[in-house]
Amino acid sequence: MRATSLLLVLATAGLAAACGGNPPPEEPAPEPTPAPVETTPAPAPVDDTAERERMERERMEREKTERDGAVKADLATMINFEYDQASVRSVDQATLDRKATILGANPNVRVQISGHADERGSDEYNLALGNRRAAAAKRYLENKGIDASRMEVVSYGEERPMSQGSDEGAYAQNRRDEFQVTAGGDSLVAPQ
Repeated sequence: MRATSLLLVLATAGLAAACGGNPPPEEPAPEPTPAPVETTPAPAPVDDTAERERMERERMEREKTERDGAVKADLATMINFEYDQASVRSVDQATLDRKATILGANPNVRVQISGHADERGSDEYNLALGNRRAAAAKRYLENKGIDASRMEVVSYGEERPMSQGSDEGAYAQNRRDEFQVTAGGDSLVAPQ
């Protein structure tokens, strides 16, 4: 009976192992082998001196163009006048001072100063008033050391209004002096 019992225990253990025991652990899948890496030699150092010099020249040209534009804009900046007045306003003196500095740095530059008036008053009166206004700006620049022969004065009176309105805002814009470079404007240099 012992042998039968032993046989029975072994059979039960075998059956239990075959029917529901823990499955054996799975083997992990093998890692794929990476593709071989091609090594490219490092590029030889590039001599970019010419490129850097070209970029520097372009930068300097841009800056010069900007300075020239600013100088031209300062020369072209208008000044305005009070009603029926031909004296330079204190707020416009700084504008004329910048013009004097630019003209001093550019002795070949010549300008035309044109005086304008609003529509009030007769044509003759406004032409005379425009002339007095242009002459006032010229005198101011002369007092800053600019040779009178480099400045031409002309009056348009009310003939060339900047604003077509008939109110104080339009009148204020039309009471002005304009400045136009007539010679030497192609080679302007910024004052130091």
